Amino acid sequence: MVDIFSHRLQVQERMTQQIKDCIQDTLKPLGVMVVVEAKHLCMQMRGVEKQNSVTTTSDFSGAFNQAKTREEFMNLIRPK
Repeated sequence: MVDIFSHRLQVQERMTQQIKDCIQDTLKPLGVMVVVEAKHLCMQMRGVEKQNSVTTTSDFSGAFNQAKTREEFMNLIRPK
């Protein structure tokens, strides 16, 4: 599913939302949280200073509307 959405010409924020919506509509869970980290070729081509630039977007629904649940999720995926 991610592969399909990522091959469309679009902005990362919209792709993140589409992935969340697809999971929500298909599985109907209590909540969905999607975090996308991407390296963009356009940013890497602009100069040496931006060679390792990573753009992160997120979208959530349901149980993740609670700040405590969202924070716990983000802490679990954060690199140690």
